[in-house]
Amino acid sequence: MDGAAGPGEGPVHETLQTLSQRLRVQEEEMELVKAALAEALRLLRLHGPTTTLQGSGISAPTRNSITVPPGLPPTCSPSLVSRGTQTEEELEIGPSSGSPGLSNGPPALQGGSEEPSGTQSEGGCSSSSGAGSPGPPGILRPVQPLQRSDTPRRNSSSSSSPSERPRQKLSRKAASSANLLLRSGSTESRGNKDPLSSPGGPGSRRSNYNLEGISVKMFLRGRPITMYIPSGIRSLEELPSGPPPETLSLDWVYGYRGRDSRSNLFVLRSGEVVYFIACVVVLYRPGGGPGGPGGGGQRHYRGHTDCVRCLAVHPDGVRVASGQTAGVDKDGKPLQPVVHIWDSETLLKLQEIGLGAFERGVGALAFSAADQGAFLCVVDDSNEHMLSVWDCSRGVKLAEIKSTNDSVLAVGFSPRDSSCIVTSGKSHVHFWNWSGGTGVPGNGLLARKQGVFGKYKKPKFIPCFVFLPDGDILTGDSEGNILTWGRSVSDSKTPGRGGAKETYTIVAQAHAHEGSIFALCLRRDGTVLSGGGRDRRLVQWGPGLVALQEAEIPEHFGAVRAIAEGLGSELLVGTTKNALLRGDLAQGFSPVIQGHTDELWGLCTHPSQNRFLTCGHDRQLCLWDGEGHALAWSMDLKETGLCADFHPSGAVVVVGLNTGRWLVLDTETREIVSDVTDGNEQLSVVRYSPDGLYLAIGSHDNMIYIYSVSSCGTKSSRFGRCMGHSSFITHLDWSKDGNFIMSNSGDYEILYWDVAGGCKLLRNRYESRDREWATYTCVLGFHVYGVWPDGSDGTDINSLCRSHNERVVAVADDFCKVHLFQYPCARAKAPSRMYSGHGSHVTSVRFTHDDSYLVSLGGKDASIFQWRVLGAGSSGPAPATPSRTPSLSPASSLDV
Repeated sequence: MDGAAGPGEGPVHETLQTLSQRLRVQEEEMELVKAALAEALRLLRLHGPTTTLQGSGISAPTRNSITVPPGLPPTCSPSLVSRGTQTEEELEIGPSSGSPGLSNGPPALQGGSEEPSGTQSEGGCSSSSGAGSPGPPGILRPVQPLQRSDTPRRNSSSSSSPSERPRQKLSRKAASSANLLLRSGSTESRGNKDPLSSPGGPGSRRSNYNLEGISVKMFLRGRPITMYIPSGIRSLEELPSGPPPETLSLDWVYGYRGRDSRSNLFVLRSGEVVYFIACVVVLYRPGGGPGGPGGGGQRHYRGHTDCVRCLAVHPDGVRVASGQTAGVDKDGKPLQPVVHIWDSETLLKLQEIGLGAFERGVGALAFSAADQGAFLCVVDDSNEHMLSVWDCSRGVKLAEIKSTNDSVLAVGFSPRDSSCIVTSGKSHVHFWNWSGGTGVPGNGLLARKQGVFGKYKKPKFIPCFVFLPDGDILTGDSEGNILTWGRSVSDSKTPGRGGAKETYTIVAQAHAHEGSIFALCLRRDGTVLSGGGRDRRLVQWGPGLVALQEAEIPEHFGAVRAIAEGLGSELLVGTTKNALLRGDLAQGFSPVIQGHTDELWGLCTHPSQNRFLTCGHDRQLCLWDGEGHALAWSMDLKETGLCADFHPSGAVVVVGLNTGRWLVLDTETREIVSDVTDGNEQLSVVRYSPDGLYLAIGSHDNMIYIYSVSSCGTKSSRFGRCMGHSSFITHLDWSKDGNFIMSNSGDYEILYWDVAGGCKLLRNRYESRDREWATYTCVLGFHVYGVWPDGSDGTDINSLCRSHNERVVAVADDFCKVHLFQYPCARAKAPSRMYSGHGSHVTSVRFTHDDSYLVSLGGKDASIFQWRVLGAGSSGPAPATPSRTPSLSPASSLDV
């Protein structure tokens, strides 16, 4: 017997372990159902002292009456919907405090007119609406209620009278006996599956699946968010995996960083104009190219990981140096500032200079000219504004010194002598002599001579300077003066320190502008151009600072920030309102690149044309031509615009403002046809129904205002309000039939509304699992929950948009990235194609009407990126369960 028992000991032990595991799961499920039935009895008691199970028309559970809830498969009992992953903290046994904590409530009471005052949303947060509980009818699952300091505590344990305690014990006994009977068929209906196994992806810590595939649950900041699986999906394994076959290619960048940066506009040997915005250096071809009438073509250098702050062009007109600021990655780790030297013809990085050597950012750059650009001078943004000289070919530092504690705005080598370096900025002009160590790293010496103003008024700022062919230097200052500095032999009485044999002194002064001079440019014919700030004038100066010609920049473009000389007499002018102008002094200037000047949030695309509309904190409303890459029109809203949407006819557009106002404008005449205010808090989303008959306004006062729309959107009247969210509205979408709305809120609720039926909150969200949505911009939902990264705090994703052909989902995140996922994206840790370029949180993404382009908005960087969608399949909706071969591991992203 002992010999026979040995081989069977292993299988017996495994069987006992399996039975033990199943017993533990069943015990947990029994406790869940006990608590759920007890909570249901407590809710029934709230409607009156005489309300009983018999009086309400609901039969008490007995050993001979076991019913299957409506809407579930015949083989699925209520016990199978409870989760084996619940913790003890989520259970509510007996009386509880706060609002009712049922995620899936009982059927509506028969003959009862009163309803519970709280409704539990899919996001696990109680609602203030009087609607009933969601989920498959008759299924109960208690969850931990949302703790809110302003919510009155009702029916707490201290309020229970002694006479009610026996009734609570009876309710527990009833729940216990019913639960034992419901366990009878559970093993068979599960198909002998291990109850601890999960249909989710391996290693998923965010998502838990119920045992029968009825719903899926994820957590944000510890809050459970339950999403019901559509009936057409038999298994989550059928859903697509891997990144989408579609890819993005950066087609056009709208905007120019002129508001707060210098050294940002140059012309290359090829005739391309080079400038930057966000993390992208743009090479723009004026005229010709694919851009059409609005401008030429663009190429982009995208090697930087954070915002570019300054540029310098090599004397060969091909190589470019660009310096970036410091930043942090998505994990909070600091990104060090660095200088890239790259080839403008191939867009390949040739050298990386100063990684780990600079602090905060790179403020100014300059190539040497006398020795064919062998050296690069860099000033960083540290407190001491460290000045360093680098060997461009080897990438090594030759000399370094603390320059000044004041801001340094410009730096440059003398074109005649690379040992002479000039810096200028706040209240100073410094002349540096670099000696020795030209071939030995770190052995060079830098000696400073401070510019002396003498009898001339010392300005607060000296933003710019330029070297003249004869060796003199012109500086432009905040007083509007141009000072001429000439070389002279130093003597012992000259203040300053260092061993320079020569120094610079002021030999002439000319008052050139009202207000500060922001830019000076030496032209090929030896004349000098100056650009004013306050007066916006562009003046050409001859020998002896004699004014030859001038022009004024229109006020709506802002002041002159930078000047570059193009082909022939052509000039390129960058302005402080982020516009790039092209023209000459005789004929005037016209914009070729325009952009916003402050944080962007509002974006919508035209329903039938490649046009899109943007708005933001600069109070400008702009309509862009995506084909011509140009601004079609803009207008001043007088208030901050936060959201917008086109009417399906395209005739009007609605814009939501930060004051609760919303405007309807004619897209052709720009006439305001409607001006309405709903509440006094900002509006976060506006959306027309697909048939154009309704308009939904989502506000930060937790309500969705519904308007009936007629006359192609020009007329509207209040239809109703959707009240039930416990936090501000963040996103909403209409169903394809235009009768229902799905909405998200700031506390991660997912609610559904019957608009046509009177703006009613749908009690049973389980019945909305198969509803088709005209758009999908809600960031919370079964079809898109896979886009959320592990450990998310609920604010990592700002915007989401499904393509019109329903094949891909574009996501804008808080880490400056644009992602492309397959749709539906309902698998944990779904892989994506990731695209960089923005220098701030990406606030919105939208596909154009034919899915040929994707538009993304940068937040603080005020940039607009237009991406071309490549490799898209045939038009039309994607099949329900497309089969695609995964090309990446489930936890990876392809950074493009």
